[in-house]
Amino acid sequence: MKFSTAVSDIGNVFLNRRFLVVLTVLYASIFVWWGWNPVYRFDWALENMLPTLMVLVLVFSFRRLPLSDISYLLLFLFLVLHQMGAHYTYSEVPLGFWMQEAFGFTRNHFDRIVHFCFGFLLFYPMREIIIRHVTPSSFHAGLYALSLNTAGSAIFEIIEMAVALVVNPEAGTAYLGMQGDIWDAQKDMAQALCGSVIAFGLTELAVRTHILDSFFGPRDPRFRTSDYA
Repeated sequence: MKFSTAVSDIGNVFLNRRFLVVLTVLYASIFVWWGWNPVYRFDWALENMLPTLMVLVLVFSFRRLPLSDISYLLLFLFLVLHQMGAHYTYSEVPLGFWMQEAFGFTRNHFDRIVHFCFGFLLFYPMREIIIRHVTPSSFHAGLYALSLNTAGSAIFEIIEMAVALVVNPEAGTAYLGMQGDIWDAQKDMAQALCGSVIAFGLTELAVRTHILDSFFGPRDPRFRTSDYA
């Protein structure tokens, strides 16, 4: 099986996209499994407000703006990581405690991992939208995606603060996952920026060297320049 990419001829009939159907079923199962009995029900509900909105946007825009297999796979991975954090709360995820003990960290760093993945995993879907609708240049599309992801990370931190203050200030500490670090928001944004920069570099490397071309489906004939992956 070859994956479709940003410049593939992408179908918008859901049942014909078997890989997407599998991802959808898997995510729905994970959502139900980790949402059945979360550690803190109210915090789980807060954590899932924005991801649920993201999923709804993906669903209702599918006919007009279907994404590639690679983009949906990256979005799936990010949403699964988020569901793990929502189930336990980010500051109490067992994987983070294991890392804290194994590497001598002073805090549970699972939230840092997810913020890094925000930049790393969401870079390509953003680049894909830009490359198909704004500019044919891989480099320029990547640069725009890098900028938008960085801005999105900052906006996400602001929304988190507003939700915590408006909905339930008492649950704000658990929701924000600061763990006593006054620079938590800035460090989270820095992680997202690092993730986007690395994704940008790896994507450009793949585009310029064609090292992964054998894994990708055929290009849409409208896209002819070497800037496309």
